[in-house]
Amino acid sequence: MNNAKQNIEVHTLGLTKKFVNGTQTIELFKDLDLVIRKGERIAIVGSSGAGKSTLLNILGTLEKPTSGHVFYGGSDVFQQAEPELAKFRNRNIGFVFQFHCLMPEFDAVENVMMPGLIAGLPKAEVRSRACDLLEKLGLSQRLKHRVGELSGGEQQRIAVARALLLKPRLFLADEPSGNLDSRTGRSLHELLVSLNESEGLTMVIVTHNQELASMMHRVLRLRDAHLHDERDRPPESLTQMV
Repeated sequence: MNNAKQNIEVHTLGLTKKFVNGTQTIELFKDLDLVIRKGERIAIVGSSGAGKSTLLNILGTLEKPTSGHVFYGGSDVFQQAEPELAKFRNRNIGFVFQFHCLMPEFDAVENVMMPGLIAGLPKAEVRSRACDLLEKLGLSQRLKHRVGELSGGEQQRIAVARALLLKPRLFLADEPSGNLDSRTGRSLHELLVSLNESEGLTMVIVTHNQELASMMHRVLRLRDAHLHDERDRPPESLTQMV
């Protein structure tokens, strides 16, 4: 039992999210109990407007649920005050969005460094770590390039490097290849799987892309306010997919 608990990265209990729109109450999801195991990669799929991105934001502590709990290591994160919650988020959770949210006035290295500087780490250490990550992601020749000088795929890899800078316990991505062409998207998908396999990085990815979903250990569909398991089995290994 203790070993099973130690293998859990994040779990939710009774997670519910409602919005009030005039006289109408919209319930995106209700009483969701979700266990995310360490090193697992999960796809969340579903129709537009089903609440996938909202669920991802709650897992990442960017939004609060209407009711219910999100536990990291047995601790209910929403019991923390907002300043402590912001520190927890910066240190423990890496985000990649469909729109990469890079800062155009900074170069690649400076964009990747941001979480470390916010955390108050020494600048030299943060820069070294950022350069190492960019080199690992195949961008060693792009360190000094500003955002406007980079392709969409390169920009998204920088966003991935930024998300990984502080070695998060959970990596969250919302339609990470939604704005990429099929070839570049495929390259990003393979990169994410490779990072999961080499680093043991726990991943939850919201996607409409069936190819990316097929690479995940589990596929969960958000439908009618509940999560439904569509697949819970190991996918093919990365070497079989490429």
